[in-house]
Amino acid sequence: MIQSINSDNTIIKTENLFKQYGYGTNSITVLKNISISINKGEIVSVMGPSGAGKSTLLHIIGCLDTFQGGSVQILHQDISPFSYDELSGFRNKHIGFIFQMHNLMPEFTALENAMMPLLIKRQSYTKAKQKAFKLLEHFGVADRANHRPSELSGGECQRIAVARALITEPDIILADEPTGNLDRKNSDILIELLLKNCVEEGSTVVIVTHDQYIASKTQRVITLIDGTIQTDVNN
Repeated sequence: MIQSINSDNTIIKTENLFKQYGYGTNSITVLKNISISINKGEIVSVMGPSGAGKSTLLHIIGCLDTFQGGSVQILHQDISPFSYDELSGFRNKHIGFIFQMHNLMPEFTALENAMMPLLIKRQSYTKAKQKAFKLLEHFGVADRANHRPSELSGGECQRIAVARALITEPDIILADEPTGNLDRKNSDILIELLLKNCVEEGSTVVIVTHDQYIASKTQRVITLIDGTIQTDVNN
């Protein structure tokens, strides 16, 4: 049963979030009492060394992983008691993911890959195609619309993956090392285009990154070390 809580401008909130993998002497604690609040329209980066818990935090916020302690509120909903199906439905409706690997479907064209989330929602094929093409134009890959992933560069594939994540106009965009496989030039282009689109749409963005340049483009930087918040500062 999904239960609403009092609403304000905070749309991502964790309180004393605790996460571990395994049990007993074999358990590994990944997140220790993480408390953060992120407002609507905020663009936040999460940094820290490998193994600090960055991706785990992102996956919990994105309803892709569970947790053992504390609470998580997304869009004024307490997701703690959600069932697997409720988490999935909530995620598909409100959250867009961008991963380090583009995960495009090889048998479909760039345009078809970008359209797919709308087709899954049973929206009009014509409208989905128009919207997808417009996003491909925004990301500078409209001329590659009819090419399959094997015919595209890594930078082109990642731009298409970003278009796919944005096409449903999600309230929250979560990106896990979205430029980790790109060179400096393509990384800079992708981040500039992504943030420009999100600012225009008023989306809330959380980016996990090791890249100081990307972090400098966000409004706020949260640094995790050993599963705890080391710093949380505004740029």
